[in-house]
Amino acid sequence: MDLSRLARMDVGEIRWRAKAAARIALDRLRLSRTAPAWDKRELALALAADSSLTGICDALTEGDWRSAHRALGLHIAFTPQRFALAASNHSTLAPTILERSPGALAQATARADRLLTGRYDLLGYRDLTFPDGRGGVDWHLDPVHGCQAPQGFWSDVPYLDPKCGDHKIIWELNRHQHWLALGRAFWLTGDVRYRQRFLLELSSWLDANPPLTGINWASMLELGFRCISWTWALAFFADLSATDEEPWIVDLLLALDKQLTHIEHNLSYYFSPNTHLLGEALALYVCSRALPLLRCSPEREDLGRRVLVEEARRQIASDGGHVERSTHYHRYTLDFYLLALIVARITNDPAAAEFERAVLRLTEAARLLADDEGMLPQIGDDDGGMLFPMAGRPPRDIRDSLAAASVLLKRPDLRIGELPEEAYWLLAHPSFAIGQSLQERRRRNRGRGAKSAALRETGYYISRTGRGDHLLIDGGVHGYLNGGHAHADALSLTLTVAGVPLLVDPGTGAYTIDQPLRDRLRSSQMHNTLVVDDRSQSMAKGPFSWSTVARSRVRRWKTHKVFDYFEGVHDGYHPIEHRRHVLTRRADLMVVADLVTGQGVHTASVHWHVDPRWRIALHESAVTFATSDAQCQMVVPRGHIERFNADARTGLGWQAPVYGSVQPSTSLRVTHRDELPFWMVSVFGLTRANAVVEVEFLPVSADAGVLTNSLSLRIVRQSTIDYVAFAESTNDRTWRTANIETNARVLFFREQDGRLGDVFLLDGSRVRAHVDPPLEFETPHRIGQMHLQGDRKAALRTSVER
Repeated sequence: MDLSRLARMDVGEIRWRAKAAARIALDRLRLSRTAPAWDKRELALALAADSSLTGICDALTEGDWRSAHRALGLHIAFTPQRFALAASNHSTLAPTILERSPGALAQATARADRLLTGRYDLLGYRDLTFPDGRGGVDWHLDPVHGCQAPQGFWSDVPYLDPKCGDHKIIWELNRHQHWLALGRAFWLTGDVRYRQRFLLELSSWLDANPPLTGINWASMLELGFRCISWTWALAFFADLSATDEEPWIVDLLLALDKQLTHIEHNLSYYFSPNTHLLGEALALYVCSRALPLLRCSPEREDLGRRVLVEEARRQIASDGGHVERSTHYHRYTLDFYLLALIVARITNDPAAAEFERAVLRLTEAARLLADDEGMLPQIGDDDGGMLFPMAGRPPRDIRDSLAAASVLLKRPDLRIGELPEEAYWLLAHPSFAIGQSLQERRRRNRGRGAKSAALRETGYYISRTGRGDHLLIDGGVHGYLNGGHAHADALSLTLTVAGVPLLVDPGTGAYTIDQPLRDRLRSSQMHNTLVVDDRSQSMAKGPFSWSTVARSRVRRWKTHKVFDYFEGVHDGYHPIEHRRHVLTRRADLMVVADLVTGQGVHTASVHWHVDPRWRIALHESAVTFATSDAQCQMVVPRGHIERFNADARTGLGWQAPVYGSVQPSTSLRVTHRDELPFWMVSVFGLTRANAVVEVEFLPVSADAGVLTNSLSLRIVRQSTIDYVAFAESTNDRTWRTANIETNARVLFFREQDGRLGDVFLLDGSRVRAHVDPPLEFETPHRIGQMHLQGDRKAALRTSVER
């Protein structure tokens, strides 16, 4: 550790690091002298001093493992439920799921049957196998890259080194979350093969991963995920009717206790004080709360509870967004607090009130971030993982989390669609009455989520319509702390049209195994934003840090029942400035206007990355996008449009829908080179009924001459002519474009058959237009926004908002 870093530490951090280093050194010395191994007798020391456990401790001391195993199974089965799932839920839960989720049985058995043959779907990879040469599982293998992580003391394993393979693949298998898929199939079918597969894997894992040895002890977050999976496994597989040959409950509880101890001693207070710390605290809290038979559970649950409460205040912004500015990690955080709330409610922990506040804020933000199909756009890193991969739902599909939260919060308006199967597993406790009444309330609240809004502190601005359009603009700061999960995506946007993603973030792809791919997919060129001179706004430095970062600032955000407007700026190309204006007429038109200011001749490129579901036709300055159900267009008045598909030279035309899966897609690049300042404009027609035909620049003038850095467009469409202007008007000056005069900063004006359609003004007080009939409107003072609507009878309807 260098001296400058040491100088930045406070006394508390120095003390904590010194204590951790001493413990690690002692453990390393001890294991260098004695080969690490599991000792079942140690469980007697790990159990609580409870009279109901005396017989179990005696059996363990005497080496009577099978008696201890049987007694532990009885104790767990007849102890009141303290986790999301318990064996007592089986008789009611399985029939309910089979009745209300008709496809669950076939889907559950299909997934579990593949696991029986040793085939795993992990992250973006399918049909991975991990053979160990003895018919078991190699828990240290990365089969994708053919690498084996070395054995050795846990803190010495260089897991970020590509020579170890992709640690994400190894860790994803070792989270043991596929045991939830085995448990689901076991409960729905009663087929003992699924339970036997779990027992085989548990035994294999314990043999291959002795205490504090190897890559699977190196990340406290990964231990946390695994401990939670093992707690689910106890509920699924502690079957009193089974005659087990091996005392697996003894083994599982012993290993669980040691892993929780390891997490407790090495919490990520200073290593990754973000979702890593949250996940570790969650494991300490829910596993210890669920298993009071372990002696250290009270101290661990107190620690986990305290960290979760403190970090909720630090990591959840005032608008409910997660501070890492990654939609994927927002979902992680929501799920962490969901499980904490479930366990707190079941066990009557007063901390439930704190967890409920966190869940409420996170869920309301998640409902805004997700489109009306429940899909999150990819903003920032996506590591491909989940906390509840019970039924194989894609990580971006957040409907299960929203549904569980809607029940816990009694907010059916937060749910999308029918109650998914996962919600029944999470809310299996009888106190969570997820019945017909909630279904009826959900139907009464259908459609209430379609509102535009902003998460101002997090920096996300969302425009949406009732037909399923969803526009998200990123105007926030560059990540959290060192920006480890941020991308160079200042002022980028994603767009869903009629329920189908159109403009998408290409995703993550890899962390450490492929540094060029990592840097490319998080560069500005791979986001829907503007690039100057082929530079990235922020420059990466290693897989989880940056040497320079762009600073964004949102200048204006206005939302109206018909229009939404965003204006933001960033300094990533300093001294050149990039300012982006986005004006949407909902379900009809989107204008993205990028102003590039500075000095000299420069090249600007606007990138648009298109979801593979759309067919694309390129015609000079126009692009048509089409699916079987929708069609829209993009027209540019300036710049050369290029299309890239899986292009090796530029790296454009690729998409990573989930970590580990990089697929060909289409990237569009609009390029122009000129003396600064100049505008780049992309006009999107969002409806087939009124397609955009042509876009042209118009002059903007005022009494004192042309206004600098102002823009006016004439947009010719099939049935209308639309005018859009952005003017840096000062001193209340009137400016003119076409046949319109106004002093507004933003103008939308529609003509239809030579007559007034509708007019939208932002930050202005007057507008005059020479149309039939003439339009003249003026107020004494500037107003925030004004919408004028005309019809064939020349009536004028006005809505005004300051």
